[in-house]
Amino acid sequence: MRALISVSDKTGIVELAKELTKLGVEIISTGGTYKKLTDEGVKAIEVSELTGFPECLDGRVKTLHPIVHAGLLAMRSNPSHMKQLEELGIQPIDMVIVNLYPFKATIMKDDVTRADAVENIDIGGPTMLRAAAKNYQDVAVIVDPRDYETVLKEIKEDGKVSLDTKFYLMQKVFMHTSNYDTMIADYLKAEREDYDLPETLTMTFEKVQDMRYGENPHQKAAFYREVGKKKGTLDMAEQLNGKELSFNNINDANGALELCKEYEEPTVVASKHGNPCGVGSAATIEEAWDKAYAADNVSIFGGIVAVNREVTAPMAKKMAEVFLEVIIAPSYEKEALDILCEKKNVRVLRLPDITALQRETALDLKKVNGGLIVQGIDNKLIGDELKVVTDRQPSEQEMEDMMFAWKMVKYVKSNGIALAKNKQSVGIGPGQVNRIWATKQSVEHAGELIGPDAAKGAVMASDAFFPFPDCVEAAHEAGITAIIQPGGAMRDQLSIDKCNEYDIAMVFTGMRHFRH
Repeated sequence: MRALISVSDKTGIVELAKELTKLGVEIISTGGTYKKLTDEGVKAIEVSELTGFPECLDGRVKTLHPIVHAGLLAMRSNPSHMKQLEELGIQPIDMVIVNLYPFKATIMKDDVTRADAVENIDIGGPTMLRAAAKNYQDVAVIVDPRDYETVLKEIKEDGKVSLDTKFYLMQKVFMHTSNYDTMIADYLKAEREDYDLPETLTMTFEKVQDMRYGENPHQKAAFYREVGKKKGTLDMAEQLNGKELSFNNINDANGALELCKEYEEPTVVASKHGNPCGVGSAATIEEAWDKAYAADNVSIFGGIVAVNREVTAPMAKKMAEVFLEVIIAPSYEKEALDILCEKKNVRVLRLPDITALQRETALDLKKVNGGLIVQGIDNKLIGDELKVVTDRQPSEQEMEDMMFAWKMVKYVKSNGIALAKNKQSVGIGPGQVNRIWATKQSVEHAGELIGPDAAKGAVMASDAFFPFPDCVEAAHEAGITAIIQPGGAMRDQLSIDKCNEYDIAMVFTGMRHFRH
């Protein structure tokens, strides 16, 4: 048997080569791998000696040679193939152990240039892997050092690698090369500011962890991360306490995190089942917590909390009195962390770059049966400008509260309504099949959770336009003084007239924010 070894990740390669040599396997190698093996006393033949052709172009061309690829691709069961090998003086290669130039490690460097990234695109390695994998019946191809032990064990026990194992290894190769090529394509795509949705879409993700289950106990689940330099994403957070994040934790926490990024002043976002349930902004983060908690001290139980400032000890004491699933913050005072970590089940996450936004070219994906619907991310807030459409102009306080509520309703499931007062959510109506129900629900929640007059003097935000003036009627009955909505309905004037009748200020944003 003959094995061709060329690896960037040299983990365990010397030990493997020594064991193969003991089993009578002839080793062929290249470049740095050849030097590493021979320095460690492994007898090996250099590829240039095998091919009779020197490495050239700064090592860009080493294994791209018929002697190598004919040795890999010849089918042992095909007499014509074997006769041609004999006539050409080429010997078969029975094993390929290759892993590729560290493209991922290169693009993750802070100072990487496009030239550096392109130079670290492996050409010969993927070509050998694909050739060997195509001929898996005759060639064992290993791309993952974790498979070394399995292959060695089979050779020692049976004198060969089993067909089942070769097929398993072949599958890993094509997954590996597909991932590698997609990583390159994704990197180059991100370099273009004018990138549009392509005719074909290929993406690659790396598994972060397996999960106990998905949304429900009978569903399998895992968490995968995008490859590349990122900031402010959940997969970059450091977990300081608690159990592993669950499927629902991650889904809910992502929504809370993205909403929290909309606010610049100290803000706390409490979320439950993918919807905000309490949001507060204030001069200090502790005051912001007080507002978020008071907005809905029922739904926050078992919820997710995202915080855009350091968690203080006094704030941590208050948080510890509530059962929370996940807390995400950029940092924690030592005493605050000690307090929170006394609760062994709360998942405490530190994400220093918590305010970092997604890149403009990022995509939003939703899986449907048989396909994928893809869109650009909703990274805008309003259209060209805010437009006051009523006789009464909103006050400065109303305008501040409307923008606070508008950011919030962007993350409420459609049909969505959000009520706010003094930069505190006072009522949220998420995911209703018509807008009047969402409006009534938000008012009812305000009364039930905060007090009978909670909605009085508040502002209302709607994620889409009002097709009828019924929502304005409900707002007036609740004591709401100002409304912000996209506008654009055929019957806009009916709602405007109704606002004028009740002296309610109304602002159009020129942009809707459906969230399904």
